Parts: sequence; structure tokens; C-alpha cells
Amino acid sequence: MSAPRRDVNLTDGDLLKPMLVLSLPIVLSQLMQVGYNLADTFWVGRVGSEAVSALSFSWPIVFLMISIGGGFTVAGTVLVAQNKGAGNHDEVDHVAGQTIGFVVLVSVVFSAIGYLLTPLLLPLIGTTPGTEIHAIAVDYTRTIFLGVYFMFGFFMFQALLRGWGDTKTPMYLMAFGVVINVVLDPFLILGFTGNPLFGLFGLEGLQSSLFAATGFAGFGVQGAAIATVFSRGVGALVGMYLLFSGRVGIHLSPRDLIPERETVERIVRIGAPSSVEQSTRALGITVLTAIVAFAGAQAVGVDTEAAVAAFGIGSRLNSLVFLPAIGLAQGTSTVVGQNLGANQPDRAKRAVLASSGLITAALVGVSAVAYLFARPIVAVFIPGEEAVISVGVDYLRIIAPTFAFLGVFNVVNGGFRGSGSTRTAMGFSLVSLWVLRIPAALVLITQFGMGPTGVWWGIAFSNVAVAVLAFLWFLRGTWQNNVIDTPRPAPADD
Repeated sequence: MSAPRRDVNLTDGDLLKPMLVLSLPIVLSQLMQVGYNLADTFWVGRVGSEAVSALSFSWPIVFLMISIGGGFTVAGTVLVAQNKGAGNHDEVDHVAGQTIGFVVLVSVVFSAIGYLLTPLLLPLIGTTPGTEIHAIAVDYTRTIFLGVYFMFGFFMFQALLRGWGDTKTPMYLMAFGVVINVVLDPFLILGFTGNPLFGLFGLEGLQSSLFAATGFAGFGVQGAAIATVFSRGVGALVGMYLLFSGRVGIHLSPRDLIPERETVERIVRIGAPSSVEQSTRALGITVLTAIVAFAGAQAVGVDTEAAVAAFGIGSRLNSLVFLPAIGLAQGTSTVVGQNLGANQPDRAKRAVLASSGLITAALVGVSAVAYLFARPIVAVFIPGEEAVISVGVDYLRIIAPTFAFLGVFNVVNGGFRGSGSTRTAMGFSLVSLWVLRIPAALVLITQFGMGPTGVWWGIAFSNVAVAVLAFLWFLRGTWQNNVIDTPRPAPADD
């Protein structure tokens, strides 16, 4: 008996309810994704502030390489969504298989490049070769790169199912991976000594016995990378099984994976701008990390490591805050894609407007909480490190009032991607980082001597400015075309 279908009808009837049904599992999946990062940060924080700084230096490099290949998953979402909306179900299987085959090849290449270049790239961000922080960062980053194809495989599964209109299955698989990661983290990072879980359950005697028998003191920061790669690997393998078995609506066969020039060119045409967008966003984070380190060194009374650690913690907290925006943006991409495939551009536009209103209402409340409780929020992740906490509090209180603007920008850009207008989405992301954010931060640091606070104000300014620009462009309506060849006729009524 076949498994129950979990895809949502997005092209007929009510619009708001199915969009929320589609987006909520994405939000929960993103929450669990952040759970990966926060669990790593929490347990690494028990190793020490140098370990947290190493993680902050490592992540921009990892994210940069992952983003270059991961941007092509957007092509999978767009092509699956628009072909499903047009009723081209055989083409759905074909483009899904072609995207997987292409992304796997890209991931293998970037795994090798990332592993080899890690020791050369980290000093560009601010690590000093020969120091403990540099060595820790190299070990963590290289371990992640060794398993980057597992990450790509899992992200590809999520993207294809999202285009199909099924966000529940990826959510369940994400939950399974998070459980594995959370269980492995404290043991692989701290081993059998210094691990507080034993004390929590009154098992100190067992802890001492295990350590005496094994001498295992954990892998430190590298243990977090091992746990992440293993849990992602399990998720990727299960996801591929579901796709090839046909239990999730899409049914792949091995021949679908063999690259065909015309389809691969279309994937590249749609996916390349998203790869540029995501990788330059990651590069922007990398540059901002270096700028924060520079600002910390220039400012009076601010330690460079404290500034970088605070920025790393603040960035992870931001990723938690923007879960509703990310969920609605990705859900909006699917709604826009399927409705443009079904030749219903007005319905696609209404989806973006409704999502923008919802995210604004949600993030106004989140902004207030982040502003009022900034100190206890930051202190959870780096207890006792007052220098880091103080800088982190400034970060949250400056950025928090702009959350709603950035949420609207994410949703509108999600609409652009769903239509296949990935060059438009890329353009606004580039403007946000390289025209608005980084120059503003540098001016505030070098001309006004504001230190790390200048970076925080530069980020806040760019959040507001790019949201206004993108929304005005959206209202022009030039994005309302699909990227497939055979859309079905519009229905007689909506």
C-alpha cells in the first residue's frame, strides 16, 4: 500500500490556509536547523571562549562553499513547482533527478576544494596561523567539508519536496537528524570528562568509570563537526530512499540522474544566480566577520575575540529570529511557482502580499522581546564572559528594531525566486551587502570611530533600505512569468 500523500493543493480554492500549512513545517524545520547550530554553540561554549571564536571564524568559510552548490537547489524547487502546477508530472521526476545528479557532482568538487583551501582561507578572516584558535578552526572546517555532499543531498531532498508541496516529510526527517545530533554532541565534544550530562542524571560514578576505561576526553570543537556530518548523512540516505521508492510523490529512476545538456543548462540558468546570491551573502558574512575583528582591534576597551564571538552568537540568534521569514519565503516560492505554472499570476502576487503582512505582524513582537531581554538571551550561550555579553547586547538592541523590514525582504525575494527571477533576487542581495551594508559599516568604523557598534548600525541600515527597494520593484510586476515551456490553461474561475 502506498504511503499517504502530504503535498498541499496551492493552485485552487483558499490561498492563506494552504500557504500557512505549507510554511509551518518549513519554520519548524528551520527551527531544528538552528537547533543544530545552537546545540553546537552551547556545547562548544563549555570548552571555552577560544572554541566559540574558532567556530565563529570557521562557519563563514563553510557557509561560503556550501552556498555555491546549495544555490542550485533553488532550481530544483522552481522547476518541480512550476511543472507540478502545469500538470507535467513526468517532467517533475526528470528535473528532480537531473538536479540531484548535478548538485552531487558540484558537492564533491567543493568538498575537495574546501578541504585543501581551509588553512589558507581562515587567516583571511582573521585567524593567526600557529595559534590554538586557528588550529581548532582548521580541524572543524575540514571535517565539515569531508561530509559536505551529505549536506547537499539532504538540502536537495528538502528543496524538491518543497517544490512538490510537501514540507511535512522533510520536517520529520530533520527532526530525526536533530535527535541524532543532540545526542552525539556532548559526548563527541566533551567525552567522558567535563560532560555535565552525567551530573544532571546523578551518574558521576559511571562517568568516572567510563573515563578510566577509555580515557576519552572528546574531540572538542571537531566533535561538533563529526556529529553534524553523521546526522546529515543519515538524513540524506533516508531522503534518497524515499525519492527512489516513490513514496513521496516524486519517483526517481537511475536514468533520471544521467545529465542531459538541455536540462542541466536550464538548472544552471536558474540556479547560478541563486548560487551567486547565497555565496556572496556568505562571503559578505565572512567579510563582516573580518570587519568586526578589525573594529574590535581598533576600539578602546573592546577585545577582538570578544567582538567576533559576540557577532557569531548574534548571527545564530538572528537565524532563530528569522525562522518565520525563512519559512514564509520558501513557502511563498512554492506557491508562486505552482501558480505561475498554472498560469495564475494574480494569485501568485496575492500570496506574496499576504506573506509580507503576516511576517510583519509576527516580527514586530519578536523585535520587542529581543530588545527587552537582550542580556539574558546572549548570556545563555556564553555564561560568565561579560566582555562578550556586553558587545552581544549592543548587537541585539541595534538590530532588533529592523527585524520586520528584513522579514519582508526575505518574503519578496522568495516570490522572485519562485517565479524563476533568480537574477532579480540575486541583484537585491548583492545591493544589500555590498552597496548598503559593508560600506556603511566601514564608514562608521573608520570615519566615526564607532568600533563594532558601527558594524551593527551598518547592518540595521541595510535591512531597512533593501526592504523598501525590493518591495517597490515587486509592485512593478515584471517578475510574473514562468520558466517552463508548457503551462496548462488558466481555469475558468479561481
